[in-house]
Amino acid sequence: MIDLRRIERSYKTGHTETWVLRHVNLTIRPGEFVTVMGPSGAGKSSLLNVLAMLDDQWHGEFFFEDEAVHRMNRKQRADLARRRIGMVFQSYHLLDDLSVAENIDLPLSYKDIPRQERQALVADTLDRFNIVGKKDLFPSQLSGGQQQLVGIARAVIHKPSLLLADEPTGNLHSAQAKEIMELFTKLNAEGTTIVQVTHSEENAKYGSRVIELRDGWLYSDTAGLPQQSVPAGVQS
Repeated sequence: MIDLRRIERSYKTGHTETWVLRHVNLTIRPGEFVTVMGPSGAGKSSLLNVLAMLDDQWHGEFFFEDEAVHRMNRKQRADLARRRIGMVFQSYHLLDDLSVAENIDLPLSYKDIPRQERQALVADTLDRFNIVGKKDLFPSQLSGGQQQLVGIARAVIHKPSLLLADEPTGNLHSAQAKEIMELFTKLNAEGTTIVQVTHSEENAKYGSRVIELRDGWLYSDTAGLPQQSVPAGVQS
């Protein structure tokens, strides 16, 4: 599904260049549940932004479902991401002035789908996530766990092949976090490929594979795939 080849990303501040991704080679197969871990500043969010096609300032080759992302322009990447990728954020990113149902409908509003069909899809999704009773409420009226459920429902309503999650339980207490991770496990079992960024060892146990980044380098991978050479200073 995903093939990254020698992906690099850096930021320039004045005359200083800071590298956040260095020669990252990574293959993710359909149906995997991958956890990305590493200390702060390791490059986890930078990698997720590349995968989400939110960042186009990187170098290297990126193939997504056999499409060469690195050869696409910004609009083509945005269109591909909108069709095939769902995003879940730590801070939920719900729109405060929209109801639960309207927030969930948002990804469908960008597509050429008849209104009646959209309403049916939203109704099915509300039922699937057991939040029918919340459909007319606004985000401020929901608990953190409920807001995250809505965020996930919004991310998967268009049936993406890839779900990306950035610290999805970071603002939740343990019971809510467990509920969200069990939901991810169910979505993965139904065929959704998932990549989550987390600091939580507990969350990592729900996945099938863990990769670790350090200082922008892919340091370890439990899939046992060959790793590129990592500078000795990074391994300390």
